[in-house]
Amino acid sequence: MEGKFAKEKLNSDMRVSFLPNEALKAVIIFAIGFVGYGVIEILFRGYTHWSMLLTGGACLLTLYYLNFQYKNAPLVLKALGGAIVITLYEFTVGVIVNLLFHFNVWDYSALPMDFLGQICPLFTFLWFLLCLALLSISKVLYRASRYLMP
Repeated sequence: MEGKFAKEKLNSDMRVSFLPNEALKAVIIFAIGFVGYGVIEILFRGYTHWSMLLTGGACLLTLYYLNFQYKNAPLVLKALGGAIVITLYEFTVGVIVNLLFHFNVWDYSALPMDFLGQICPLFTFLWFLLCLALLSISKVLYRASRYLMP
């Protein structure tokens, strides 16, 4: 039996369980996003926050599955969808860590057309560019390794 986003199997008592290699693949992709986004933040801002590491992992994992789900969509449309997904994560995490817990991880209130200081069009555009790069890289990786295919 194949699931929509991950391969599943029925075990002897008829419960659905994920195949171990699918879980490992998800952990690896999350870890790449975790470390990768942390490195990007340190390179551009000089520091990062643990909440951004978790968000980077969650974003990359979500984008990985969306990329496969809509594998026949045009690259630009997938990058736009990715930018929207990242912006939604950014807003949700921002409301929690910045507005509720006052960690002050970022504040876009000085940027044009910001919303509650948590998201703005400039960063949505930057996420779009990042998604273009990630999608291009992932296409090469998918061809190189069948293991990476969901």
